[in-house]
Amino acid sequence: MSTLLTWLFGRLPIGWLQLSHNRMRLVAAVAGVAFANLLVFLQLGILGALNGATVAPYALLNADIMISATDTHTLTDGSNIARARMFQALGVPGVASAMPLFLGTLEFKLPDGSVSKLQTFGFDVERPGFAAPEVAALLPGLETENSAIIDTKSRGIPKTAFAGLLAGKPFAFEVNGHTLSTIGSLAIGGGFTADGTLIVSDQTFLRLFPNRSSGAPNHILLKLNDGAALPVVLNRLRAVLPVESVMVRSLKDAAYADYAYQTTQRPTGIIFGFGVLIGVIVGIVIVYQVLSTDVADHLREYATFKAMGYPQRFFLGIVFEEAIILAIFGFIPGFLVSLGLYAGLRAASGLPVLMDPPRAIMVFVGTLVACAISGVIATRRLAAADPADLF
Repeated sequence: MSTLLTWLFGRLPIGWLQLSHNRMRLVAAVAGVAFANLLVFLQLGILGALNGATVAPYALLNADIMISATDTHTLTDGSNIARARMFQALGVPGVASAMPLFLGTLEFKLPDGSVSKLQTFGFDVERPGFAAPEVAALLPGLETENSAIIDTKSRGIPKTAFAGLLAGKPFAFEVNGHTLSTIGSLAIGGGFTADGTLIVSDQTFLRLFPNRSSGAPNHILLKLNDGAALPVVLNRLRAVLPVESVMVRSLKDAAYADYAYQTTQRPTGIIFGFGVLIGVIVGIVIVYQVLSTDVADHLREYATFKAMGYPQRFFLGIVFEEAIILAIFGFIPGFLVSLGLYAGLRAASGLPVLMDPPRAIMVFVGTLVACAISGVIATRRLAAADPADLF
């Protein structure tokens, strides 16, 4: 290692030699940085799963514009809106077609008494163009009364329950007093608000939710004419529809607003975001303690160099060298353990906890920066030291 670092730095790797001189301290420091990395990766992983689960339902839709109630923060909350708004929107130049979207939550009861909550979509089967291609291909089968498309990755439901369905056999189940028969399946997975997804026709949806009215959907989806400018049509719709009761957004903006609300205003997003900050602070404190102790232990040697005329940047270089070594050596085990932890979380919770390259790069760069900050703080004592007072 010393030979490699000598070649990289073009000088004797003083920082590495000081760190490796006390191996127990080095191991403890690396373990501390690895723990801080693990903590940050864990918080970011769960936060990323929250974001992925938030945006995933929007991928089932194929629309340009979404009309919702003004108190809507996410796809599933907010008041219902009058179906009459759909007919008003159809009269706006540039709007080609519209579809009301119904949403609700049903409980899938298992023989052992446990319950899985299914986020239920009610689609108009005569307008398959408003569904994502994989859903649109199955929508014609929903014309049959009490038929459904079920999520085979629903959390809490044993995989064996769908074994026959995946093999092409009929699968029937009971929800809310009605027996549904599946005509197809999708692999979506659970999120933070529901354990899985169920897709039915709007007519079946209204039978499953007798308190709901066909005249009050959750959202209205719009598609534009070819060549119509989205910003122009949005402004036209906002001029026609009552802004005090409905809001008009592109589907992309609605998904982003949902994501922003979940991460900045919901307790879950705030807690995990705060956890990331705590992980960074833990890493800075651990590295600072190691580097500060190292500087104190070698203060006389540094003072000798200082008396010989070596500038402050020379000492900063040594401490930065130690900080970079700790960052790299601590990141590697933290990253590897995080991969295993992510796999365990996916298996246990069904959440999309995934390690992606941008996250790994971001944490690595953040580790380097945090260690560098610790190095700068640790050298403040050295900068103020007078060699004459140390002997």
